[in-house]
Amino acid sequence: MIRPLALLALAGFVAGCGDTATPTEAGAPASASASASASASAPTAPTVDRTAALTALPAPYNEADLDNGRRVFARCRSCHTLPEGGSNMTGPNLYGVFGRRAGAQPGYRYSDALKAAGFTWDGEHLDQWLESPRTYLVGTKMSFAGIPDPTDRRDVIAYIKVETGYEPPARP
Repeated sequence: MIRPLALLALAGFVAGCGDTATPTEAGAPASASASASASASAPTAPTVDRTAALTALPAPYNEADLDNGRRVFARCRSCHTLPEGGSNMTGPNLYGVFGRRAGAQPGYRYSDALKAAGFTWDGEHLDQWLESPRTYLVGTKMSFAGIPDPTDRRDVIAYIKVETGYEPPARP
């Protein structure tokens, strides 16, 4: 039998899962305190013309559904942040991930397997990674089961590119 206090604690944990807001101050309404805290500490996301950013992406990402990518990224949000200057959580902040060597986000403690992976993140590597991180790179500490649907992976990669300020390399 679950004790009422344990049940209450479990309900609070589930309700706050993925929530990075700080606890409310004594006597302050939760919404006011959370809003003030979020606006004081959260990096400001730049205004992005998402349609233009999407069409500038290389194929197949320029044909992605950003709304679906946002929904798919909800699975990632409890461990990863996207804005520039965003915090590392269970997983690293993903701003600037494209073009960065795997296992090289400053301030994040990677598994030995990822530090030694020897590749640079691009859409193709991230697609293979997201399909099944544990089989793509044996020894990773990422416990995420993966995203089996290729369309969902394409959409979430495009979403991450748009939200993290990715700029395609200049054409010769």
